[in-house]
Amino acid sequence: MPRISGTDIPNEKPLFIALTYVYGIGLTTSKRILEKAEIKFGIKAKELSEADLAKIRGVMDELGLKVEGDLRREVVSNIKHLKEIGTYRGRRHSARLPLRGQRTHTNARTAKGRKRIAIAGKKGTPAPK
Repeated sequence: MPRISGTDIPNEKPLFIALTYVYGIGLTTSKRILEKAEIKFGIKAKELSEADLAKIRGVMDELGLKVEGDLRREVVSNIKHLKEIGTYRGRRHSARLPLRGQRTHTNARTAKGRKRIAIAGKKGTPAPK
């Protein structure tokens, strides 16, 4: 099982799909990497030689891609910055709510958590005398 940027690439998948298992590489970037490295798109990852892997790593460095740990760190620091300066998006991140304008009156159950069921008579009943 080949490793690229600390991620195991699945053997049985076509290479352009297998590269998307690396955090920060999508289909478009994967195809661009393979074009520059002059490697066929359809070959399986298990058919790669060490020279091909070295070409792929070289192209990734050449393109200056941030992947895996570096990219995750950058995303986390960007979110932390938004929270510190008190932007709307930062507050929504802190509250774990949708932040791109989605409706929350209904829906957004994944973000808001399980629905709480009101108990009849709990609120507004007078205290016993």
